[in-house]
Amino acid sequence: MSVVLLDALGTLVELEPPEPHLVRELGERGTRITEAQAREAMLAEMAFYRAEHHRADGPEGLAALRRACADVVLANLGPSGGPTAVEDVEAALLAAVRFVAYPEVPAVLEALRADGMRLVVVSNWDVSLHDVLERTGVAPLVDAAVSSAEAGIAKPDPAFFAHALALVDGRAEDSWMVGDSLDTDVAGAQAAGIRPVLVTRPGAAGLGSAGAGLPAPAGVPSLEGLGGLPDLVRYRR
Repeated sequence: MSVVLLDALGTLVELEPPEPHLVRELGERGTRITEAQAREAMLAEMAFYRAEHHRADGPEGLAALRRACADVVLANLGPSGGPTAVEDVEAALLAAVRFVAYPEVPAVLEALRADGMRLVVVSNWDVSLHDVLERTGVAPLVDAAVSSAEAGIAKPDPAFFAHALALVDGRAEDSWMVGDSLDTDVAGAQAAGIRPVLVTRPGAAGLGSAGAGLPAPAGVPSLEGLGGLPDLVRYRR
């Protein structure tokens, strides 16, 4: 049985620009900031999140991480108009971070499943990955999903890929890993004996993608979106 492992951010879902949302959400709570201030605060928060998301392996850890992220945002907002309480920042931050599935994703996932593929989302994310997949409509279209926080291991560790494959009784030699990071997705898959596909979405570099704009290594297929994935997998099975 063939398996397609799929990264989440930059591959299946994208983050809407959070700055306008944060400006509006904080404004509704009495704190006025500029988009430049919002961007500075969000960049600091994202760097903190990437380093600390492993802490959120359950509800208590997720709550603690979200409060810590709000503390980082508050510390990096700079001068603001109106009072700013960390509770308001946390609520505004949660409302400002919004994910949407890329337009082609539903049809691609349906086509892969129609071909008999098992699909597993494998992502360096906190336990809220499952909520994000539900809200974006991805969850019903895949067979399983696992975050690094709940597994206790992260890409590019080959053990994380093995853990994901075990969820659907898959074998590395029959599987693909599709993602946008050369370091975590491509190199990690190769170390695990899984065939990689690099996703290089135009304009995806910045707040989200780690691999956009970078060429794929020799022998590694690349796609600018997921539209060509079903044909690629069929041809190379």
